[in-house]
Amino acid sequence: MNLRLSRVHFPVTTLGPGRRLGIWFQGCSMACPGCVSRDTWSWDGGQLIDVVELVGNCYQMTEGRIDGITITGGEPFEQSCSLGALLDALEEWRATDGFDILCYSGFPLKRLELEHAQLLDRLDALIPEPFVLGSPSLCAWQGSDNQPLIVLSALGKERYSTIPTGPPSIQVDVTDGAIWFIGIPRPGDMDRVQALAKQRGLIMEKLSWRI
Repeated sequence: MNLRLSRVHFPVTTLGPGRRLGIWFQGCSMACPGCVSRDTWSWDGGQLIDVVELVGNCYQMTEGRIDGITITGGEPFEQSCSLGALLDALEEWRATDGFDILCYSGFPLKRLELEHAQLLDRLDALIPEPFVLGSPSLCAWQGSDNQPLIVLSALGKERYSTIPTGPPSIQVDVTDGAIWFIGIPRPGDMDRVQALAKQRGLIMEKLSWRI
């Protein structure tokens, strides 16, 4: 089973508790205004990769130093068969290392419960609902205030019992000459980052939040 993948980052510390692997699906039809991941919208972007190959690459990347996996995008549930195959492929690894799985989705919770209940049963936590511009959340892991954190398992209850609040935390990762900002920026943050970079002589091109 193939999955259309945007990118993978490790370690990720801004999208869930602990030291995490982040998997970004490519492709999203929702096009929420203000989305900072517009580069993941196009179904022509990213790469097609075999799910088993992807998990093998991720296993080598993390070297067993992992607390959780965060699946985001893009819209993972628009590749529901591939998402299911990914969760299948993670099971053996997960049994050994005991990591939790958090998934983001722009779909409403009721739709996910109706159409993808079997997938939800295999997650530990979920952050659903469309992103709403101008409604920032006080939680560092949620993009807008309407997006709840739904605990789906006993492990999820343990790992997500304390939700961080306060100013957002943004990681910077440089991969293959590209600079990636990982986390949940607040309104205006990325414009401020761009302005500060320009003051220091760094011109940022191909901005993922303006594609």
